[in-house]
Amino acid sequence: MRSQSLSSALLIWLAAATGLGAAVKVNPLPAPQEITWGESGAIPVGYLTLRTVNADWSTNDNVRIVNDAWNRAFKAITTIRWVPQAVEQPIPKFDPFPGKNSTSNSKRADAQADAQAGDASASNNWGSRWLNEITVKVDDWSADLKHGVDESYTVDITSSSSQVQVTAKTAWGALHAFTTLQQMVISDGRGGLIVEQPVKIKDHPNYPYRGVMVDSGRNFISVNKLREQIDGLALSKMNILHWHITDDQSWPIHIDAFPEFTKDAYSEREIYSANDVADVISYARARGVRVVPEIDMPGHSASGWQQYDKDIITCENSWWSNDNWPLHTAVQPNPGQLDVLNPKTYKTVEKVYAELSHRFSDDFFHVGGDELQTGCFNFSKPIRDWFAEDSSRTYFDLNQHWIDTSMPIFTSEKNTGKKNRRLIMWEDVVLSPDAAAHNVSKDVIMQSWNNGITNIGKLTEQGYDVIVSSADFLYLDCGFGGYVTNDPRYNVQENPDPTGATPSFNYGGIGGSWCAPYKTWQRIYDYDFTQGLSEAQAKHIIGASAPLWSEQVDDTIISGKMWPRAAALGELTWSGNKDPKTGKKRTTTFTQRILNFREYLVANGIGATPLVPKYCFQHPHACDLYYDQEAVK
Repeated sequence: MRSQSLSSALLIWLAAATGLGAAVKVNPLPAPQEITWGESGAIPVGYLTLRTVNADWSTNDNVRIVNDAWNRAFKAITTIRWVPQAVEQPIPKFDPFPGKNSTSNSKRADAQADAQAGDASASNNWGSRWLNEITVKVDDWSADLKHGVDESYTVDITSSSSQVQVTAKTAWGALHAFTTLQQMVISDGRGGLIVEQPVKIKDHPNYPYRGVMVDSGRNFISVNKLREQIDGLALSKMNILHWHITDDQSWPIHIDAFPEFTKDAYSEREIYSANDVADVISYARARGVRVVPEIDMPGHSASGWQQYDKDIITCENSWWSNDNWPLHTAVQPNPGQLDVLNPKTYKTVEKVYAELSHRFSDDFFHVGGDELQTGCFNFSKPIRDWFAEDSSRTYFDLNQHWIDTSMPIFTSEKNTGKKNRRLIMWEDVVLSPDAAAHNVSKDVIMQSWNNGITNIGKLTEQGYDVIVSSADFLYLDCGFGGYVTNDPRYNVQENPDPTGATPSFNYGGIGGSWCAPYKTWQRIYDYDFTQGLSEAQAKHIIGASAPLWSEQVDDTIISGKMWPRAAALGELTWSGNKDPKTGKKRTTTFTQRILNFREYLVANGIGATPLVPKYCFQHPHACDLYYDQEAVK
């Protein structure tokens, strides 16, 4: 954490973006569903003692979680002594372009008038009253952290009380109230703390699943950096860490049943022990974040499995053949898939799955299912023989065999220890043009990553619950070029089309990143992923997750690639990208909110990358591409 110096932004007092109440600088992210500011003036904040109104400390661990969460929040408040760094205000009036008939644009004149109206210092009504207590009333202290738990909360700070009053249906809503207060209690510029005005907040998330995906299979991500991502999630009111643990390239997690799997870890230092996993889960739970594990099967499955028995793997020693696509066995090096016709495969899968199911506490478990390569399966003699036995068989039938044989393993209460197990699979399981299964239970949640709204529509029309992770909008690793080596495509010295009219690989093209371009925070925030869906289809969207695949990511860069862009998805899934009053997109007013939030993340020790030159957030809307503040429809 680092203390923020008093910036010029602190000197600007302006009307709240919602138009409710007197001037405030605070602009919390994600924007609350309802926030009403008063006008009586700033209220000083003293030592805020927590009082849990109806808690029984002897009966529930959630009381301890709330108490610890407030201690962390108040420590952050008093340590950082936050000064808002990017303050929303109307776009200013600029000098008109010279011309003989030059006149002021009415929109600009109106904006200037609004800015002048809001440029008044807020009165204070401090007197002898200080906020010195935070009372928390939770309806159901026993509610567990699981899918669909009520995360709503209210905050009430009045002009006549010394209390900050918080109510929540569950402990997890109370934690969100605390993260809101962390952004609202700010420095008064004289060494003290204030809340700028009395305020009422009524808040809840639009979607129950709001997360990011971390990939520790391509490059190892340390426990400390996983914790850092969890901190970012909690501050953004996001509640899911989807942990893609293993992949073809490495197997970094210890399995008691098969200790030899970690021979395919990158080093002895790059292995997650059972204690490491427990630490990550405990750290996340304390912050209202669920950890959803993924072991990708039957594709992306060379490392680890091959150390136990090479017979359960196919094509692991083939050339992946991107240079001769008809013979390819993988979409990236290195290849390898489970042999879905070998009975030993399923015995091994069951032991791995059962052990990890008991190690991870969440009801959700992701079992992969993406990017099956038919060419890889051809390296298996049992599979070749199976096709030879019946010429009508297809790869669709082969994947159905995997589904039919593995699903009893994945849903067995003996293996899961769960009565409410819900599986997640990548959409390829039912949408792959090469190897989709014919019949997959509608109880399986599909994670949609390709073809944007089109695939979301197909999945929801079939009745699947869907997690939105569309690569065209939400893949955080896109736009950084390719990583495969010995690539002659870069060896081009001149633009094949000097006019620039036709993009090519190195000139206006993807440059080796299959999902280019880079997904900016605006691209993420503007995603209307329910567009064109019926009401019934839209109800099948349980939320969204932003994946960060780690081919070019490790500890040194993960937080910069993740944050603050993921926070744009945080607001999108919490309260949406549209103004609740007008129904219009609020991307332009979100700008200062996310620029400010980036600074707040950094103040909290999260290595978020800058989004703009500092000039831009010190001069609101000066860096807008369009003067018209309704340009984003």
